[in-house]
Amino acid sequence: MAAADDLKFQGKGGYQFDDAANLLAANPDATTISIDEPVEIPKNQHGRLQEPGREEDDELLGTDDSDKTELLAGQKKSAPFWTFEYYQTFFDVDTYQVLDRIKGSVFPVPGKNFVRLYIRSNPDLYGPFWICATLVFTIAVSGNLSNFFIHLGRPTYHYVPEFRKVSIAATTIYAYAWLVPLALWGFLMWRNSKVMNIVSYSFLEIVCVYGYSLFIYIPTAILWIIPQKVVRWVLMIFSLCLSGSVLVMTFWPAVRDDNRRIALATVGTVVLLHALLAVGCLAYFFDAPELDFPAPIIPAHNGTTVITKSQ
Repeated sequence: MAAADDLKFQGKGGYQFDDAANLLAANPDATTISIDEPVEIPKNQHGRLQEPGREEDDELLGTDDSDKTELLAGQKKSAPFWTFEYYQTFFDVDTYQVLDRIKGSVFPVPGKNFVRLYIRSNPDLYGPFWICATLVFTIAVSGNLSNFFIHLGRPTYHYVPEFRKVSIAATTIYAYAWLVPLALWGFLMWRNSKVMNIVSYSFLEIVCVYGYSLFIYIPTAILWIIPQKVVRWVLMIFSLCLSGSVLVMTFWPAVRDDNRRIALATVGTVVLLHALLAVGCLAYFFDAPELDFPAPIIPAHNGTTVITKSQ
């Protein structure tokens, strides 16, 4: 217990503050606390102890600021889902962010997570939507031009634009860019309920990764006009390695704490579906089998007909 004479404070202007001393004299059993004693706060009261080596995993997965990110995301998308403002937030991105994300998908940095570096701060649908739309028309137009250049110079060939390729390309590209991320997001959520160490991405983040990873196929589809199968397949393999590496470096850290077989099967399925898309587009739109055009019948002057054979 502190003495009453000790509780005298010298303030500005020379005034003595005796109120505290009077209160202590009236209640001598009161407990006093010294403000000079430091208060120690346990270092781990806000979280559990992390094992050595997990800090790198958390940095790669982006889990250290997950609470802050979720809070900011909740504040940003607070409008009801049936309003225009809710969906407007998905397109709230500037040109520099889109270009930076495109550059990150074309030139992936080894060991860096695409979501953490480019997407998590502001996931968007603007880039993936227009990348898919551009890829659809690029594949359809390039496929028609490729078919035209292959048969150019043949007297029996008459060019007819195949507009159905636009609808086929649109169905294929948009189905891949939405259904595959939806299935992967559901799988990660299911595994997250089984294994506590798995950190699942949001559906919007997965759509962003898949959308931006398809950008490399736009210039590749333009180069597929070259009527050389070897060149086309080399370009396809090169583009597949670049875009596939973005997917692998993004989703492998999220599943590597799971069962080894399940983790490898998940990443293998992601790469396989991505390869099927590239091979399917190349084989259907550019390497379609050549059609055997019927030989034209040219009437002769003597009343007979001459059948010419096309080379």
